[in-house]
Amino acid sequence: MSLVTGAAARHTENGHAKDSHTKGSRTKATRPAWQEKPKALTTAGKVLVMVLITAAVVAPFWVVLATSLSTARQVTADGGYSLWPREFSLHAFHQILTGSTAGRALVVSLLLVVVGTAVSLAATVLLAYALARPGVIGGGWVLKMTLVAFLFPPGIIPAYLVVDNLGLIDDYSSLVLPVVIDVFNLVVLRGFFQGLPGELFEAARLDGAGEFTVLWRIVLPLSRSVIAVVGFFYGVTYWNDFFRALFYLNDPGRWPLSTLLRLLVTQGVTADANGTTASALKDTSRTTLMATIVVAVVPVLVVYPFVQRFFTKGVLTGAVKS
Repeated sequence: MSLVTGAAARHTENGHAKDSHTKGSRTKATRPAWQEKPKALTTAGKVLVMVLITAAVVAPFWVVLATSLSTARQVTADGGYSLWPREFSLHAFHQILTGSTAGRALVVSLLLVVVGTAVSLAATVLLAYALARPGVIGGGWVLKMTLVAFLFPPGIIPAYLVVDNLGLIDDYSSLVLPVVIDVFNLVVLRGFFQGLPGELFEAARLDGAGEFTVLWRIVLPLSRSVIAVVGFFYGVTYWNDFFRALFYLNDPGRWPLSTLLRLLVTQGVTADANGTTASALKDTSRTTLMATIVVAVVPVLVVYPFVQRFFTKGVLTGAVKS
């Protein structure tokens, strides 16, 4: 009897073992591909692709930086571009920062970024907060009109006629007022404001706080991340915008750095202190051009790491909850 019982027990254990082994095999076979441990060849291929992409992105920047730090004699001997500044020189940067044209353009760009970003942020925050609050009279129609303007932007000629009729031609305000609010940034901020707990607003109103007090004391401190990202977007837009200055400012001596750089790259000319154009393709033109590119790119590269940590917390949250 004991032998029969032992055989039955062993048979049962073997059956359970086979069933568990079969289930484990089935589970292992049906696991998604992304949960499997990558093979060594796959990992090596990914590393190789990432190295090639990084090299393709970094190589042009390195050539620009190396050429800007080289002397005109070395650049000429190397055929127009340098891979390594054997004759180190900061003459091109000194020429840009102290020159009447590029120096003025750099100052104009910095002031445009500071003033334009501040004005755009203030206008976008106020409008987004108004559209995010329930019960605002005409809020739905304003939002619809804003989205229609986003989907069907005005053409170049109507925009120029509006700016001309407002008397803003040859005025720096023409570079800010026509684009003071970006609809994408507005939607992101509105979505973020709508995601804030309603209990905060109710408690603030019970304490007698008005709308501006609620916005300043409660909403803005809770929205630092999304405001930082939106401000970065506005700053980069103002810094890189070259077309509006070319379109609305008739005096080349008042152009920002991006517009001046565009003229250098496309036509090889620059503006003197009186606003007239003159050829700049001389012995130092290539180093000056590369140094101008470096000056135009470095501020964005310096600011981006400090803002990057807010992207996921700020923009994605506002976009999802919109």
